[in-house]
Amino acid sequence: MEQGPQNDPQGFKRLAGAVESLVKQERWTRRFANLLKLAVAGYIVFFIYTAIQNMNRFDEMNTTSSNQEHAAIVKLEGPIMPGSKVSAEVLNPLLQKAFSNPASKAVIIQANSPGGSPVQSALINDEITRLKKKYNKPVYVVVEDLCASGCYYIAVAADKIFANKGSIVGSIGVRMDSFGFTGLMEKIGIENRSMHAGEHKTFINPFAPVDEEGRKFFKERVLERTHQQFIAAVRAGRGDRIKENDLTYTGLVWLGDEAVENGLIDGLGDMGSVQRDVIGVSHRRVYEAEKSLFEELMGDISSETSTKLSMYLMSLK
Repeated sequence: MEQGPQNDPQGFKRLAGAVESLVKQERWTRRFANLLKLAVAGYIVFFIYTAIQNMNRFDEMNTTSSNQEHAAIVKLEGPIMPGSKVSAEVLNPLLQKAFSNPASKAVIIQANSPGGSPVQSALINDEITRLKKKYNKPVYVVVEDLCASGCYYIAVAADKIFANKGSIVGSIGVRMDSFGFTGLMEKIGIENRSMHAGEHKTFINPFAPVDEEGRKFFKERVLERTHQQFIAAVRAGRGDRIKENDLTYTGLVWLGDEAVENGLIDGLGDMGSVQRDVIGVSHRRVYEAEKSLFEELMGDISSETSTKLSMYLMSLK
């Protein structure tokens, strides 16, 4: 005679356990689905909120028409590199538009950069110098957190440089980073089998022994000469305003208040004070590379998300 679950306690327990597990799994699935729906809804709300904010900023930025007297703003933000948003290919056309607009009373370069390519910096410096003479229009640089190395190379082309007392300014020097793995390779038994033609072709090869003669040549004929070009640009731009000493061209940096004292910059100020007190206009217009409508609406959503999230978390402490 077969026993049913009601006559088999162990079978009944197994069945009850299976049902309980199924119920728990179903409950967890519903909760997960609800959380997923909530996350999607939250993302949509945030998307709409960010889009509205960027639309408002876009409207505010465009309240100044191209024929209304204004300060023309060109942003120099991030590492200066070819093929990037901070390159001569991108910035020089923006400078051309800013200078050539009859309604722009002056040009302000809003700078926040650690520097980068000396070639790109020189190209932008040359263009600013050319446009100043062509349009007989003043140009000012306003430093935010940092204007070092190639950024300062560009800044010295301006009529005046302003910064915050805590801004970092300077780094008049040239560098090229390299490293070597030969000691580590010997320890773990790796052999370098690269081939080359030309005695000094591999003078910066990190997997080969140091080529002192090649390094000496590069330092003297490339780095030192580039450094002298940088120094010449600083002297041409700053003239007798810069108070040279043994540290000026060593690659060191100074805070804004001391940079005023040694003549690296002309005074302390920000975008508002320069626009209001130096240029004397109430409107500004940002000149930037063309963006799609989606980019205008969304801006940099990743950075805005992290910023807003960090601010929210800080408010919970």
